[in-house]
Amino acid sequence: MRFTAIVEFCKDTGLYVGYVPGFAGAHSQGETLDELNKNLVEVIEMLLEDGEPYLNSEFFGTQQIVTS
Repeated sequence: MRFTAIVEFCKDTGLYVGYVPGFAGAHSQGETLDELNKNLVEVIEMLLEDGEPYLNSEFFGTQQIVTS
């Protein structure tokens, strides 16, 4: 299965944080992007043991917001 994860870098902790939109519990963190990916795969595989997820949203894209 293939999922899209949103990844951010937390300056406070120095960790990469990722989550799969609409997939409850599918989130993790890591010191590197490779570690984050490994951790997300592990979490997702564990969650899939309970069956196919009901994804209540789907990643659509990003948008730049400009304020005055």
